[in-house]
Amino acid sequence: MQFRAVPVSGQEANGMLTMYFAERAAGFPAEQGEYRPTFPVDAAFTPPDGVFLIVDDGPGAADDGSRADGSGATGIGCGGIRRIEPDPATGLVRFEVKHLWLTDAARGRGTGRALLVELERRAREFGADALVLDTNASLAAAGGLYRSSGFVEIAPYNDNPNATTWYAKRLTG
Repeated sequence: MQFRAVPVSGQEANGMLTMYFAERAAGFPAEQGEYRPTFPVDAAFTPPDGVFLIVDDGPGAADDGSRADGSGATGIGCGGIRRIEPDPATGLVRFEVKHLWLTDAARGRGTGRALLVELERRAREFGADALVLDTNASLAAAGGLYRSSGFVEIAPYNDNPNATTWYAKRLTG
């Protein structure tokens, strides 16, 4: 498995995000209303303020998306981080995990955990003191991944209408 940084507004990222948003809309709890997707902008996901990654599967996947066998990379997931406002209570530099999604074939193989670890590594490189994220209680597997990766539930830090649960993980001190 390899991770490739791509422009979040590019065709490949857009295709992954379109599949992710369609899946969320189809499974969104009716009692919460309609799922409201927001496509991200490049500025928020450009180093050192953030990054958007595509996960490639299989041997030969290279960081530039090419493969030694010439078959082209096969994206099996995506996710990103972006710098947000510092924590108002502590001043900690925060990065937010966004749009972590895997194809059905990639689930249950440790791919999500590997992607989360890679995003955390890159956030540390960009100077993050903490990671935050929001999710929906209907995404039980995602919540389990975040909790088992050291995230703890916190009070809401944004007004995302699709979210029901907010998490944070301290990366420093």
